Amino acid sequence: MMLTRRALVAGGLAAPAILSLGSRARAATTTLKLSHQFPGGTIDEGDFRDRLSRKFAALLAERSKGAIEVQVYPGSSLMKTNAQFGAMRKGALDLSLYPSPYAGGEVAEMNIGLMPALVSSYEQAIAWKKAPVGRKITEILDSKGILLVSWVWQSGGVASRERPLYTPADAKGLKVRGGSREMDLMMKQAGAATLSIPSSESYAAMQTGACDAVITSSTSLISFRLEELSKALTSGRERSYWFMLEPLMMSKIAFERLPKDQQDLVMAIGEELEPFGQAGAKADDTKVEEIFGKAGAKVQNLDEKTLGQWRDIARETAWKDFAGKSANCAELLKLAEQVS
Repeated sequence: MMLTRRALVAGGLAAPAILSLGSRARAATTTLKLSHQFPGGTIDEGDFRDRLSRKFAALLAERSKGAIEVQVYPGSSLMKTNAQFGAMRKGALDLSLYPSPYAGGEVAEMNIGLMPALVSSYEQAIAWKKAPVGRKITEILDSKGILLVSWVWQSGGVASRERPLYTPADAKGLKVRGGSREMDLMMKQAGAATLSIPSSESYAAMQTGACDAVITSSTSLISFRLEELSKALTSGRERSYWFMLEPLMMSKIAFERLPKDQQDLVMAIGEELEPFGQAGAKADDTKVEEIFGKAGAKVQNLDEKTLGQWRDIARETAWKDFAGKSANCAELLKLAEQVS
């Protein structure tokens, strides 16, 4: 069959369009959304948790050659803090740098990530990942639709509006934000009243008098400007009963949509950023003392004896309560105690 001139012209016009479509298909970008509750900044300045998120986004875009774009939404600007974990499980959110105990309402085992006085040093905390306790946490979260991309731990301290919260005896009569159900159990036993709010709401709670003392990470004490309202700081730099697992998490649904090479890239970059996260946390343990001291607050570090007093209370309250919740919780606690 002979081709007419009209057919040849039409074919010639169609060819570039087909090539253009193929080029666009090859260049298709997967967009992932990463939400967190912390103040936004830049890749070089601001809260290290926001910076870690932005570094993750930049490295993933670079090494995937533009195949993956991560949009970072700081300050709970995409969705409310407490909704983020459930949204990841359903595939409605792709990633979050999320405090593990905030997930405790849906997965009780995650409260192990802020168990008072169970972890008292970064060395002990970092060892969890490759220890049986870390493998068990990974297994539990995987079964709930969540992957741990970057393991990040933070030490914390106490900012007080008036008198210091240092020893257990100091807690009596104070209204305290502890950060987890287990931390609250310890504080209640010491005589405090407790309130459950995200750290992002701490400033307003202290400002209105709804809260007398806030226990949170050194980074959050800085980022939420609590030195403006505080007369005392119990620092977590030397030792602390408040160590929290605050990892970069990813929805398993979102992860499994990616091809294998991109999945490997996500996990490799996540692991690569862990030293940055730990360095940022440690730097803020020192920085918070400088900021609060400059603002006129009394700054103290816990001694070993006082830490032991808090641990004794925690063991009889929070640890016992957690272990009694389920066989998984009991096993996690036992495994965690094996990491010295």
